[in-house]
Amino acid sequence: MPIRIILALSLTAAPVLASEDSYGTLNPDEMSMNRVMENVRNGQVDMTTCAAGYLMTKSGRHTIARETFEACADAGYTQSMTWMGYMEQNGFGGEFNPDAAAEWDQRAAEAGDPIGKFNHGLNLIRGFGIAQDEELGRQYVDEAADDGLDIARRLQASGYDLDEVTPDADNWRYAPLF
Repeated sequence: MPIRIILALSLTAAPVLASEDSYGTLNPDEMSMNRVMENVRNGQVDMTTCAAGYLMTKSGRHTIARETFEACADAGYTQSMTWMGYMEQNGFGGEFNPDAAAEWDQRAAEAGDPIGKFNHGLNLIRGFGIAQDEELGRQYVDEAADDGLDIARRLQASGYDLDEVTPDADNWRYAPLF
């Protein structure tokens, strides 16, 4: 087939590829952050949308990561609850807020998330964002270890020495605020 005919056929087909008909838009924007945020803002969250929050925060786009994680957490995705705790604890996309961080970790723990249990246990042991209760904190760490979380097992094996899982350079962060 001569090149002129192939070129003519491809040019006539091009407008069809970008057109809209009674079935909707052909070739919609499916794999972009704009599409993810459109879904989040329309209350359409799924595992892939929630996982995009990780890329957002790791690339420094904390405001949209926070919006994504919060929508996903509200939809019951426990991993997004633990990410919200991380965002609050580090002041990403908002102010440093240990109380809110502890609330997100507790919510994830109560929903059965092993990382949520571990983080909630640490918060209780330290009294970070929540009233200190070392015994209850150890119970949550133990549950996370029973769930197979290696870092929780490491903390258990160290006799619950918090320096085993958190560098001592971060101790200032967990000091009482009063």
